Amino acid sequence: MLHRKIYQLCCDGREVCIFLRDQQRWIERARIIDIEGDLVTFRYETEEEDEISSWEEMVRLESIGSVSQKLASVSRGHVEPLVSDDCPEAEQIRPRSQDSNQD
Repeated sequence: MLHRKIYQLCCDGREVCIFLRDQQRWIERARIIDIEGDLVTFRYETEEEDEISSWEEMVRLESIGSVSQKLASVSRGHVEPLVSDDCPEAEQIRPRSQDSNQD
C-alpha cells in the first residue's frame, strides 16, 4: 500500500515530508523523483547559515516510516481574508436559493 501511495506522489510531483525510520529523522519539503524496485529517490534542499545545499538521496522502501504532505496553510498575520464581495462577480459563489429566484 505504501509503495502505491509513494508512486502516486511521485507522479503528482507533490512536495512531501518523509520520515526515515532507520535514521530517525524527517526530511522536509522533498520531491519523490523516481521509484525503481524497492529504491525510492527524492530531492530536497537544506539551508545552513549562508549556504543552500541541494540533496538527492536513494533509500529502500522499508526505510520509509511515514510520508506526509501539507494540504493548506493560513497566515497568522493580521491579514483580512478575502470574502465573496471582494472577488470578481464571475467568480462569486451564490447560494442556490438566489439562482432559482432569478429564473
